[in-house]
Amino acid sequence: VVHQIQRDGVYVNIEQAELRMPRSEQIKTERYRRGDTVRAVIKSVEVTPKGPDIIISRADNHFLYKLFELEVPEIEDGIIEITSISRYPGERSKIIVRSNDRRIDPVGACVGMRGSRVQAVVNELQGEKIDIINWSNNVANLAIASLSPAEVLKVVLDEDQNKIEVVVSEEHLSLAIGRRGQNVKLATELTGYEIDILTEDEESSKRQEDFTYKTDIFVSSLDVDETLAQLLVSEGFGSVEEIIETDKSELLSIEGFDEEIVTELIERAKKYIDDKDEENKLKIQTLKVSEDLSQFEFLSKAMIVKLAESDIKTLDDFAGLTTDDLIGYLEVKGDKNSKVTGLLEEFNLTREEGDQLIMEARKIWL
Repeated sequence: VVHQIQRDGVYVNIEQAELRMPRSEQIKTERYRRGDTVRAVIKSVEVTPKGPDIIISRADNHFLYKLFELEVPEIEDGIIEITSISRYPGERSKIIVRSNDRRIDPVGACVGMRGSRVQAVVNELQGEKIDIINWSNNVANLAIASLSPAEVLKVVLDEDQNKIEVVVSEEHLSLAIGRRGQNVKLATELTGYEIDILTEDEESSKRQEDFTYKTDIFVSSLDVDETLAQLLVSEGFGSVEEIIETDKSELLSIEGFDEEIVTELIERAKKYIDDKDEENKLKIQTLKVSEDLSQFEFLSKAMIVKLAESDIKTLDDFAGLTTDDLIGYLEVKGDKNSKVTGLLEEFNLTREEGDQLIMEARKIWL
């Protein structure tokens, strides 16, 4: 029962205990009055000299989970699991559900007869829209379902980069993004993959730009003609390093490539890498990179140069970064997702690799 309302939060009594619901844990659209009965989940308890500070929440994801557990007996019994939740409290939520019994439809069980179960949860949350999604081990299918109500035309999955490129029609673009970017942000949180939404025209343009960019890299780096460079890109090569790392037999299997061409390609690729390495060594000295960063074995010289150009010149500077700083992230601006470029984005690090680099660097703090 609400007994006191202050600027910093709402104070609730339950039996002999006083609980506090800070503004950050409230649903923004709700207003409370003395004497109101509220439902919430206990988020934390901290012991203080004045007694326990008990924080409750209606905005936390776990509150939504507990509401479904109350309304859906199959969840309480462990027959149905909620595997993931993403939420804009009071506005929209998405949950993924999975059944441990093939005979039971998890979405149907959570919705209930004529929507009675989910409606009870919606009513408690003052009309918060809830999308219930059937779990799948296919990430592409999960992304498509997570972007509902938008219709997805095509999905390109990059598991190494933890990214999904989704193509929608121009008519469904605003639906896919959602108001203030809500829909795509919820889908991103739900799947754990960065989702980039493109229209058909944007995808076509991006593909052409990418093809041209990679072609130009091979023409300038290996001193080959455009036709041969285009052939390499068509075969899936995106960098000079990949030519060296690829088995020679795989290169020989490309139509039109013989022993002489492949040997020459590999030699030119090695020379380019060696020359670039020497160039980067000089840049590291010129940029006055500290010895601890220049000797950090987990970063290539090209990476160190890129960091130094952004004024990251010591290992301590690097350890203070986040993985998002390295690989980039999405920032919602208005109804659009704005891409913030990562310092080492051009090196195609996975999130796992980024995490590992930061962890290794932070060992200097131990």
